[in-house]
Amino acid sequence: MNRNFLSVAALLGALSVILGAFAAHKLRAIADAHTVEIFETGVRYQFYHTFALFIVAFLAEKINNKWMIWAGNCFITGIILFCGSLYALTALRIAESTHLKVAGVATPIGGLFFILGWIFLYIGITRKEKP
Repeated sequence: MNRNFLSVAALLGALSVILGAFAAHKLRAIADAHTVEIFETGVRYQFYHTFALFIVAFLAEKINNKWMIWAGNCFITGIILFCGSLYALTALRIAESTHLKVAGVATPIGGLFFILGWIFLYIGITRKEKP
């Protein structure tokens, strides 16, 4: 098992619960429905990819190859860019900032990292490494 990925996944999972609770109890009182929906999308994708990171952490012991490391790193980067940009977009919308496009630029890049993470996970599972 990859303890680094496992510990990061545990922290990201706890953060997902905290952010989800914030969205359910506080955010609804200060933001419109569309803004809450944006934030909840970030939380949902963070949770999905936290579980993906757990999978990579455990598979890394049985399937020890560079593709597993790439997959885990891509999931973490995707969470930071995709989910982080949605959280930033939420904050900017609440503050009625005009800089919404700045936060939105990172979202598709983060999504690309999620896709790469899943592709690298697939390659890592199916590819035989040379001894």
